Amino acid sequence: FADVYATSFAGVSSTTAGSGVRVVAINQQFTQGNINFTDNNLDLALNGEGFFVLNDNGDQSYTRSGSFKVDRDGNVVDHAGNRLQVFSPVNNGTSFNTGVLQDLTLSTADGAPHVTTSITAGLNLDSSQAQPALAFDSSVAETYNYSTSLTVYDSLGAPHTSTMFFAKTAVDNIWDTFMEIDGTPVTVGGAASATMQFDQSGALILPAGGNVVYDAFAPPGGAGPISMTIDYTNATQFGSKSGVNDLSQDGYASGRLSGVDIDSSGVVFARFTNGQSRALGQVALADFANPGGLSQLGNTAWSETFESGDVILGAAGTSNLGSIQAGALEASNVDIAEQLVGLITAQRNFQANSQVISTADTITQTIINIR
Repeated sequence: FADVYATSFAGVSSTTAGSGVRVVAINQQFTQGNINFTDNNLDLALNGEGFFVLNDNGDQSYTRSGSFKVDRDGNVVDHAGNRLQVFSPVNNGTSFNTGVLQDLTLSTADGAPHVTTSITAGLNLDSSQAQPALAFDSSVAETYNYSTSLTVYDSLGAPHTSTMFFAKTAVDNIWDTFMEIDGTPVTVGGAASATMQFDQSGALILPAGGNVVYDAFAPPGGAGPISMTIDYTNATQFGSKSGVNDLSQDGYASGRLSGVDIDSSGVVFARFTNGQSRALGQVALADFANPGGLSQLGNTAWSETFESGDVILGAAGTSNLGSIQAGALEASNVDIAEQLVGLITAQRNFQANSQVISTADTITQTIINIR
């Protein structure tokens, strides 16, 4: 507040009475509020400096209110329908173009499948096993020493069962390995099997580099061929029971969006029902040289002004920008108890001032009565 000074009129030396006080300026407070956790992954709290960037019908606005939801078009919006802005991912990876803003949109389309091209098989083959008496036949268990299976996927995302068989040969430390997909044999360079050889310490010698490259398998249903390489680098031949330590493949079926995760740096990951995830963008944050100079738009939003300075965009955790806490909201930075105490104090002061006038009036009346 400031005084409204007494004024003097031209040619008159006396002054008029002052007019009390008036508001000079209102300073906006952007101090950190308490963080309260919620059940909504799209609720975002800023722990530190910065503002979320919103697209308000083509104009940018800024807010610290991180209560977001998904509209009918899949856009992530605030309570007023303004769309949350993110930095666009580069080549669908986890690096982002901090010079390009886009709406954060959660697509309901299925995630594309990926054909299996690689299998990693870390296993041990029992060195004490003897050569089977009969030639290999996948339908006769006595014709091989060990087998293991896993699910692989074609280009349309359809699952197929791939089974690997291992048969000891008459030569020490040498095994034949066979593979079938859905019961159909898959060849290796036209041969029915590949050779695996171990040294005297049980480490793999052949195939060179540990990889067996299988010929293409044509699945039914119109999918493209499956061409797989099996990595046996970690295969061993020890005197313990045969078994698998690691068995994995790089294919997957199509999947639907099942949820969204947002990390402390603001990277938004879409989770799919096929176990895959994909980065949709990184939440953009804004900072200003003078946040107090921002213009209030209402609905907990502000706009840039000359007094605030130009907007500075960045990612959470960089420069002066704070981190992002998903599943939480920042509470008001107003201390309600303190403000209520101040209000009560002001009310008491007003009552006291009113009482002064009443007392003065009483004294005046008493003096009159004395006359």
